[in-house]
Amino acid sequence: MIIGGVIAALVAASLLFVGITYNRLVGLRNNADNSWAQIDVQLRQRHDLVPALVEAVGGYAAHERGTLERVSAARGSAVAQQSADPATRSAAEGTLAGQVRGLMILAEQYPDLKASDNFAALQRSLTEIEEKIAITRRVYNDTVETLNTAVQVFPPNLVASAFGFKAKRFFDAPAGSDLAPAVSLPSPGARSGN
Repeated sequence: MIIGGVIAALVAASLLFVGITYNRLVGLRNNADNSWAQIDVQLRQRHDLVPALVEAVGGYAAHERGTLERVSAARGSAVAQQSADPATRSAAEGTLAGQVRGLMILAEQYPDLKASDNFAALQRSLTEIEEKIAITRRVYNDTVETLNTAVQVFPPNLVASAFGFKAKRFFDAPAGSDLAPAVSLPSPGARSGN
């Protein structure tokens, strides 16, 4: 009778542990998915802003076609990766961010453009979006770290593997994406159209 009671208590404790651990893992996975959705919103806003930036700069620096085309191509690549995993997407987004920074450096060479109210509004919007991307990236990576730890430590890893919970990938900017790309600018005498 005592052995049966002990076995029943152990089974009940095991089921309770599995249930609590499963629910915690579901919550962590949902938090990570929600955080990823927040990043996605900010990235889409940046994607939507880039054509307006290219058009604004292009109106003043039309002879900088190569830079404008690289920004547009990077945007196209980032948009094409919208359903990719975080690692693939971070590479495309890092390239886009670098190209946009190069475009902003280029814009510094055109005082009339910098004085434009439209460009100033676009620049403020870009700054706000980049700040939101940085914040949402930190939140996402924190939630992924918490999920990954829960999936990998013993004994919750037993429940995680039994129910198919997997570690998620972090969303990191590629190395060097925080550096401004080199932009070749014409000498001041070469800008005869301004």
